[in-house]
Amino acid sequence: MTMQEALKTLARDGVLRAAINTGNRALVQQNGDSLTGVSPALAKRLADEIGARLEPVIYSGAGKVFEDAGRDKWDVGFLAVDPMRAEKIAFTRPYIVIEATFAVRSDAPFKNVEDVDAAGVTVLTSTGSAYDMHLTKTLEHAVLERSGTPPESFEEFRAGRCDAVAGVRASLEGAFAGASGFRILSGVLTSVRQAMVLPDSTDGRIAALDDFVARAIADGFVDAAQSG
Repeated sequence: MTMQEALKTLARDGVLRAAINTGNRALVQQNGDSLTGVSPALAKRLADEIGARLEPVIYSGAGKVFEDAGRDKWDVGFLAVDPMRAEKIAFTRPYIVIEATFAVRSDAPFKNVEDVDAAGVTVLTSTGSAYDMHLTKTLEHAVLERSGTPPESFEEFRAGRCDAVAGVRASLEGAFAGASGFRILSGVLTSVRQAMVLPDSTDGRIAALDDFVARAIADGFVDAAQSG
């Protein structure tokens, strides 16, 4: 089976179901029913290439996408590369690397992301996100709390929960930039490598999907989708 033939088998009855996480503004921007950004663009390119109709399956957080792997809810998706997730799902090479950081209150003493990991500090994160996994492994002094999707964690932080909230920089800027009483730390909590995924770690078609991603990077499609 050629790479192109393998890609075509990802669709069923001419429909490609792509899991789209709208909680990550660096990858997806939603305006009503319209989806823009690099992830929807890649999903559309794949559907067009294999002659399928794209059916976005919308999620508000990465954790929920991962939970539905193996439940026949989506055919391809977009998630941050993580060794624990790789036990269940299959990853392509990364197509983009994005930054995560913290939003804090204006009067907080934190100047750098490293300052947040201190005794007596509580940090809020979106359950199952890549930065949740990073903080779970790396926090030594601060207490980590979790809440639903990124937008839910942002709203709870805005309402007074915890001393800092983690998130993708673009999403934090969308929620807090220009808002009175909050600021976003300029440092990098972690760099998140985003890849396309299949819902089964043993699916050999990941080689064909990886080839698709490699071509989209090489011909400038990914860069154009980010800037567009």
